Amino acid sequence: MKQLGLFAPVFIKKPKQTRKQQFLAEMERVIPWQDWLAKIRPHYPVAGRGRRPTSLETLLRIHLLQQWFGYSDPAMEEALHDMPLFRDFAKLDAGEDAIPDETTLLKFRHRLERHGLAETLFNDTKARLAEQGLLLREGTIVDATLIAAPSSTKNRERKRDSEMSSTKKGNNYHYGMKAHIGVDADSGLVHSLEITTAKVADGVMTDALLHGDERVVLGDRAYTRNDRNLEAERQEDEPVWAMPFKRKKGEALPAEQAILNRMLASLRAKVEHPFRIVKRQFGYSKVRYRGLFKNAQQLYLLFALANLYQIRSVGLSVQG
Repeated sequence: MKQLGLFAPVFIKKPKQTRKQQFLAEMERVIPWQDWLAKIRPHYPVAGRGRRPTSLETLLRIHLLQQWFGYSDPAMEEALHDMPLFRDFAKLDAGEDAIPDETTLLKFRHRLERHGLAETLFNDTKARLAEQGLLLREGTIVDATLIAAPSSTKNRERKRDSEMSSTKKGNNYHYGMKAHIGVDADSGLVHSLEITTAKVADGVMTDALLHGDERVVLGDRAYTRNDRNLEAERQEDEPVWAMPFKRKKGEALPAEQAILNRMLASLRAKVEHPFRIVKRQFGYSKVRYRGLFKNAQQLYLLFALANLYQIRSVGLSVQG
């Protein structure tokens, strides 16, 4: 019998699992693949006499890789050729399957946008989380974040995106759009999302972010109104508006109000977690397209994925 050398596969040390591998394995478990594919399939072409279309599941998986790692269509095509990890996640065999080119990826994204399927996937995920008791209906935290857009006019049209605008925050001006979210006060999961241009005030969008069954609503000073604060009179069926007290110019807050403001701030902190995931974990800190509609469709999908990312640490799944 031939003696095995040290080069034999049995002696090869198993490589370390990278953070990227771990992330993809976790998302593989929590994404309801079959249900998402069922939502998209009616709008996807079927095989006929022409060229056989790329597998729908493969294109969806590649599209999610683009959301998580910020790849453009050409860069995603290159990455699929270069990285076996991405090919494995997309269920592609480099020896047998044709790698989708950038035009195929672009057409798939346009198909999702044309039929509003990203919003459909967001609502489907929200419904599944509610079925599992992860989205309660007793409290909502509202907040908004600015997302920058290119302010330069050095482009083909020689002008800025007309659907973006400027706003002042602190002493700085920002150009772009806003993502307004309503978050479950218990779990920190996003249940509502609205996209506006940057100059729209946060408080204007409050009602659009509520589902109507809240017993308490929390927000920062931008959402405080004379009829919506802890001291305001309210109707029996109206929620408690837990907004922070505002300091009058030249005066300090009473000690009790300052303590209460700190307590409310600690409760509102959950609303920052989805923003952190989308902006830092997924790297979405600047708009990638022109116009609010395309960027809104991408954000619906990003916040659906952010919800799933949050539940992956507790071992839960929304698989069908």
